Amino acid sequence: MNRKEKHERKEAIALKYDQTIHDAPKVVAKGQGRIAENIIKKAMENNIPIQEDRNLVELLGELNINESIPEELYSAVAEVFAFIYRTDREVGKRKK
Repeated sequence: MNRKEKHERKEAIALKYDQTIHDAPKVVAKGQGRIAENIIKKAMENNIPIQEDRNLVELLGELNINESIPEELYSAVAEVFAFIYRTDREVGKRKK
């Protein structure tokens, strides 16, 4: 780990998507430093998959809490949700 990585502040964005209620995923939590660490810790405690993508976090970080993601980010966020669905499916197979 180089010096820059060691001193970089963690950032985290939590998204929620319920297609029966929302047209697009919404930002439900975001933060840096300890707040980001708490978001990540909560996700891990609740077995919510985590995907790291600094560029996407930077773009989503410009949104407000409860704001839907813009159409320009649909493709990138769709990749995240595809990752989550694959992970959930794999975990489900292991539990059987």
